[in-house]
Amino acid sequence: MVLKVLELLASSKVSWEDAAQQAVQQAAKSLYNIRSIYIKDHSAKVVDSKIVEYRVNAQITFALADADADAE
Repeated sequence: MVLKVLELLASSKVSWEDAAQQAVQQAAKSLYNIRSIYIKDHSAKVVDSKIVEYRVNAQITFALADADADAE
């Protein structure tokens, strides 16, 4: 098995956890076999002393399709 890592930036108006979930949901639209998400960093946008957006810098790990398995 070969795994690939893709780095993503995602945001949410709700929470960092929701931003991470948004990253996985969006990645799942074009990637298959997602195995894990690693949050490298998180930050927030502040307006008028209030957090208005939560942001994550994440790495999504997914398995590459096995060409030999597809041939069988």
